[in-house]
Amino acid sequence: MSDFISPFWGYYVTVLVVLSLLFCAFILSQNMTKKQSGPVELHGHVWDEDLQEWNNPLPRWWMYLFWITIFFAIGYFLLFPGFGSFGGKFGWSAQGQYVAERAKADKAFDEKFSRFAPMDVKAVAADPEAREMGKRLFLTYCQQCHGSDAKGAKGFPNLTDSDWVWGGEPEKIVETVTNGRQAAMPAWSQLGGDSIKDVANYVRSLSGLAHDSIRAQRGKDVFAQNCVACHGSEGKGNQAMGALNLTDKVWLYGSSEATIIETLSKGRNGRMPAFNELLGEKKIKLLAAYVYGLKDAEAVKPQ
Repeated sequence: MSDFISPFWGYYVTVLVVLSLLFCAFILSQNMTKKQSGPVELHGHVWDEDLQEWNNPLPRWWMYLFWITIFFAIGYFLLFPGFGSFGGKFGWSAQGQYVAERAKADKAFDEKFSRFAPMDVKAVAADPEAREMGKRLFLTYCQQCHGSDAKGAKGFPNLTDSDWVWGGEPEKIVETVTNGRQAAMPAWSQLGGDSIKDVANYVRSLSGLAHDSIRAQRGKDVFAQNCVACHGSEGKGNQAMGALNLTDKVWLYGSSEATIIETLSKGRNGRMPAFNELLGEKKIKLLAAYVYGLKDAEAVKPQ
């Protein structure tokens, strides 16, 4: 990739642009100065059975339009980016325009956001206007992974139930949205296929799923030796480190024996991006309040 950010490419683009403009100008000049040779007659080409072309020169007004486009292009490239790394006299950039528009929008809506800044998340979640604002933020930034109904998908948590990997209290939701989360389930392929299958059956037994009792008994010992550090001796997980509760009916990647074996064999990696720089504290509070309200609608009902 370093080859594509070297100064060479700026010069390369500049040369291509200049040569293209010169070539167009050359073609136009040749067609404007070249005299008509011989009488006006058909070229002899026929399209669609009866369409033919005369050898008339191009109209002057049409040629002048082409010249105007060339001069316009030169003026544009002098004012805006186009000549390689030259930024243009106006100094315009897509990034600069985005920053300016975002600053303008933040200024326009800051008063609305500021009204909820002193309130705690539960109080914000109980405000109908704040919830609508939080919903729009959710649909803009979160539905791609969690779905428009916030019920998630394979590998993406359901935000409408009471099962929370990192904790569902308001301050925990704010922390998650602000800083993001990085979850990792290591691969246990070193245990061997038979032991992994035993552990898979034991894990299924923890949540009352159908399992091979003999394998589950053997898997219990393997689990105790390798898995309790994260999931605990009872398999109820640890929210402080994002270790899943294996005793409930909620499965992030699936509960089939084959899926659990795949998880144990290959591991899992999940990442929730941080939104601190993108949204800022005030918007994050509105978003967190909306998410909190999804899982506990009764607690955020207006009094």
